[in-house]
Amino acid sequence: MNKWIATAIVLSLAGCAVAPEKEATVEGRPAKVDGLESRVNRNTVIDEEVLYLLMAAELAGQRNQYDLAMDAYLQAAKRVDDPRIAERAVKIGLFLKDETRTREALTVWLSKDGKNLAARKFAALLAIKNSDRKVALDNLDAMLADDPAGFEAGLLEMSKLLEKEGRTQFTYDVLDELAQMRPAHAGIFFVQAVLASVLQQNELAQQKISQALLLEPDWNKAVIFQAQLAGRAGDLAKAREYLEKAVKQAPNDKQLRKMLLEVLVSNRDYDDAIKLCQSVLDDKPDDPETLFTLALIHMQQNQVDKAENTLEKLLSNPEWEGQASFYLGKIELDQQRPEKALAWFDRVEEGNYAFDADMAAVSLLMGQKRLDDVEARVKRMEVKYPEQRLRILMVKAELYNQSGRYQEAFDALSLALKEAPDNRDVLYARALVAERLDKLDVLEADLLKILEKKPDDVAALNALGYTLVDRTQRYDEAAKYLGKAIELQPDEPVIVDSYGWLLYKQGKLALALEYLRNAYEKQPENEIAAHIAEVLWEMGDKKQARELFDAAFKKSPDDEYLLEFKKRFLQNGQ
Repeated sequence: MNKWIATAIVLSLAGCAVAPEKEATVEGRPAKVDGLESRVNRNTVIDEEVLYLLMAAELAGQRNQYDLAMDAYLQAAKRVDDPRIAERAVKIGLFLKDETRTREALTVWLSKDGKNLAARKFAALLAIKNSDRKVALDNLDAMLADDPAGFEAGLLEMSKLLEKEGRTQFTYDVLDELAQMRPAHAGIFFVQAVLASVLQQNELAQQKISQALLLEPDWNKAVIFQAQLAGRAGDLAKAREYLEKAVKQAPNDKQLRKMLLEVLVSNRDYDDAIKLCQSVLDDKPDDPETLFTLALIHMQQNQVDKAENTLEKLLSNPEWEGQASFYLGKIELDQQRPEKALAWFDRVEEGNYAFDADMAAVSLLMGQKRLDDVEARVKRMEVKYPEQRLRILMVKAELYNQSGRYQEAFDALSLALKEAPDNRDVLYARALVAERLDKLDVLEADLLKILEKKPDDVAALNALGYTLVDRTQRYDEAAKYLGKAIELQPDEPVIVDSYGWLLYKQGKLALALEYLRNAYEKQPENEIAAHIAEVLWEMGDKKQARELFDAAFKKSPDDEYLLEFKKRFLQNGQ
């Protein structure tokens, strides 16, 4: 082949020989590569046959004939003293999941560049995947010897891939052997702690991280993980101890301070949390994250004025104005100042808190029975938040329900169930609306679907049991559901009322009255009052029944349960 022809072939292969080191595939095929001139060693002698192999490999790759490309690159790699062609063969082999030829290419790669960390990682990954303990151990040991500083980070990166392959336990076991060979390397124990945590062996993880810290007591990354493990185990005192130690070692580490704050707040150590916030603000008075955390702590302590003052400092910061306004609205709502709360919620026009603010405003207006305003807002929300369609449908259903438009509420919830057929909240809401429409078959089906997935769902047990008592004579079935509900939550007034109503329907009047009065003492609702009045009436104590009814009716003359009692028992001046 003439020299000018050989040169032309080399130039024609620009962008073809070896893939970028960080990407093995792009869009389902091996990645696009740089040219031979930049990737093949300029001092390497490339004979005509090797050039032919490289050209054949590239053409095969362009035609998606990766099996042929693999063979050509592998043959070329054996003939050229440049490891990057072998690297290309390895990456294609991994893409093809051809372990035999990939191992062969790896052998060539390592023979030409024994200290190449990428090659060692590929070799270790392949060995672990195939449960080849010795080869895995040899390659991990070589990685540690050649790059001790980067060993822990590289191995953690590999561990994520191996977790997907289900090889976490095997990797941990190989590291156990490596730790025996190199007992003074803290990174091995750190990675083992992470792997043990992935395996949900928290005590073992704590043991391994302690070993790492015995070797490197001031390693903050290990201290942080030790604190996280303690927090997962529910030992917030230990988590606090570890983080306080870390903060002393690195007082300017923002992440450490934030984690310590979270632990202090979770443990309700509010005074200490405030001191920590203040220490940050002494150095940086306008730090928005710390100001926001401090405001939330003041809210937890019911120190409303301090919370408001702190949140108001964030209003001039565009990135924090939305959440500050949202929480100022919540404060006003808690203080029974709904119009001021509404003004704050409406100030949140965009950002992460915009939807929550709009929902809070709708809930506020719903509570005030300003249903026309609610409907107008919901229409705007449908346009503004298409990704929140399911929650908005739930709001629409509640709007229709409160407006007495029960069929529209039912239709909205049925539409929601088409998009989320197993959503518990939607099923429960539709069951309640179905009862209003006398669709008891739908109510029963929806509630049973909830109970099929979660047999201890107390609300569903109570709703189904109460409906069977109140709307049918299937008292034995009702007793099964209500008996389980009251066993799970014996002090819940709504459940105690339902159980009392069951006893009444079963003719156990005295015992029913005892349960109903117990429920009314805890939660004096009109429905419970109507139940008690009916039992008293049936027991012949009409005077006491009327007195109870009159007292409740005076406060709530429009209540549907009291009006129903009046219609049934007090007609014609009885």
